[in-house]
Amino acid sequence: MSKVLVSFDDALLRRIDRVASSRGLTRSAYLAQLAERDAARASGPGKTAAVQAALRNLDRLFADAPPGESTTAIRAARDAR
Repeated sequence: MSKVLVSFDDALLRRIDRVASSRGLTRSAYLAQLAERDAARASGPGKTAAVQAALRNLDRLFADAPPGESTTAIRAARDAR
């Protein structure tokens, strides 16, 4: 595990320590949770390469679909059988 040196305003550090303590966490554990949550938000669902590829595949599948509401297209396909 790596260690880093960061600087915080004294008042902010006291707030961080209070919140961490109230949650039964060390300062490091609390800051690690915050960083993990923020990093996950930055990449978030839908931003990974796999999800982007899946969305492109869906776009290709529906590229030739008739415009309009999907219910109308489904009924038309059903009635055509």
